[in-house]
Amino acid sequence: MLSAMPNHFLIVRNLSKSFGSKRAVDDVSFEVEEKEIYGILGPNGSGKTTLLNIIAGIVSPDSGEVLINGLTPFDLRSRELIGYCPQEPVVYDELTGFENLMFYAGLHGLGRQARKRCKELLDLMRLSDYADEKVGRYSGGMKKRLSFAISLLGDPSILLLDEPTVGLDPSIRRLVWDIILDLRRCGKSVLLATHYMEEADLLADEVAIMNLGRIIVEDAPEVLKQNFGPKAVVAVELAEAANLPSLEQFEFGDKVIYEDGILKVYVDDPDQAAPSLISMLLQRGFKLNALKIIRPTLEDVFLNLTGRRLE
Repeated sequence: MLSAMPNHFLIVRNLSKSFGSKRAVDDVSFEVEEKEIYGILGPNGSGKTTLLNIIAGIVSPDSGEVLINGLTPFDLRSRELIGYCPQEPVVYDELTGFENLMFYAGLHGLGRQARKRCKELLDLMRLSDYADEKVGRYSGGMKKRLSFAISLLGDPSILLLDEPTVGLDPSIRRLVWDIILDLRRCGKSVLLATHYMEEADLLADEVAIMNLGRIIVEDAPEVLKQNFGPKAVVAVELAEAANLPSLEQFEFGDKVIYEDGILKVYVDDPDQAAPSLISMLLQRGFKLNALKIIRPTLEDVFLNLTGRRLE
C-alpha cells in the first residue's frame, strides 16, 4: 500500500487501464505537491481523460494505485477534497445557470451559504447576467464556465481540470487562466490536462508529456524545452549583406544560416546572445532592419519526442 509523502497531495503509482484491446493508460506514475499546478500535456486520445476519471474515482484502474492526501479515490472522505471539471460540461439544459449551481450546492451540503456561494461563482465566471437563463440557451463556452464553477462549489483542495478552456474565446480563456493561478495562490493543488502547449507552459509548475497512454517525460517547462527542444534562434534582418563573412568563419552560436536577407544564429541563451550579436554586427558596419528571437516551445519538445504534433 502506498504511503503519502510530505507535501505530495496526490500520488499516482503504476496506473494502467485498458478498454478491450486499447491501452488507454499505461503504467503512469507522478506526484502533485500542495500548492502546485501540474500539467498533463498531450493530444486528444492520449489517455488524459481516462487518467483524470480514475483519479476522480469515476473509473476503476486495472492496476496501480492513487492516493489523495492519503486516501483512495473511492474513500468518501476523498470526494470532499476533489473538484472535477470534466471535458464535457456536467450541466442540465432545462435548469437555469443559478439553478444548476444550487442543485450541486445541495449535493455538497452547503446549506444557508449556498445562495451566496452560487452568486459569487457566477460573478467569478462572468455569468451573472445569464444566471436566470436556461442553460440550454448557453453557448458551449458558457456551459464550460458553468461546469468549472460547479467544480469550485465545495472549496476543494485539489482541482482536476480536463481541457478547461476548449471552446472559449481568447479573453475568457485568459480569465480562466487567471482563476487557475489564483487557486494556486490560495493554496490549492491543480491537475491540468490540456493539449494547448501555451496553456501548459504559462500555468504549470511541472509538465508531464503524455502520448499513447504513457508519460514519456516530466519536468519544469523551461527544463523540458532546454533538454528536449531545438536551439533558440536569433534572427536578424540585414539591410545589406555584402560584407558578411563566410558562414564557416562566423564564430558565433552553434549554427549560422543566411537566406533571403535574414541571418539566423542558433544559440542556447538568446537573451545573452542577442545583444552580443547586435554589437558585433554594428561594429562591422552592418545596418539592421529588424530583430526577432524564436524560442523553443513545448510543441517542439512533443514533436522531437514523439515525431508528431500536439494538435
